[in-house]
Amino acid sequence: MKCDNLINPNWAKHGYIQVYTGDGKGKTTASLGLAMRALGRSWKVLIIMFTKGGNDYGELNSFRNLSSEISQNLTIIQAGLDRIVYNDNKNSDDAKEIQKGWHLAKKAIENDEYNLIILDEANIAIDMGFIDVDEVVSVLKNKPEEMEIVLTGRNAHKKVIEIAHLVSKITPVKHYWDTGVVARKGIEY
Repeated sequence: MKCDNLINPNWAKHGYIQVYTGDGKGKTTASLGLAMRALGRSWKVLIIMFTKGGNDYGELNSFRNLSSEISQNLTIIQAGLDRIVYNDNKNSDDAKEIQKGWHLAKKAIENDEYNLIILDEANIAIDMGFIDVDEVVSVLKNKPEEMEIVLTGRNAHKKVIEIAHLVSKITPVKHYWDTGVVARKGIEY
């Protein structure tokens, strides 16, 4: 059986929705690797880091030191306070920061400003009720045809998973944290 009719001749020009979720380590790391790949192909990239503020992230240091030719295609927005947000410490200031980030994400998607948009920890922001899942789904369904969008974070909502084209669930098998090792600069942040 010939499969030519199953192959989309415009696959390279179609943007997909990707989700990296699960309890394992590496969701943000995978998305940032994708960002570096896209930047290496002169794509315009937007990264919005929900629930992450402050400057003590190795990836931010790396991005700040990219060549001017590459960095002109990169925008990073931190939509979080300088701490990790959990259900038991979230507050109205977190909501304000995350909502500002979501507003900028929606605007960038609607205005077709980027080739790749990474919504880092968006799944967590949705899960904690900071961003309305139905609004996210509506925006994603109406994204520009060629735009690639990635959502990372634990607890991806089933509605987001349903509309995504690629979903990777990162499952921990073994982690050194279980032996008492704490987050290390250069590896976890």
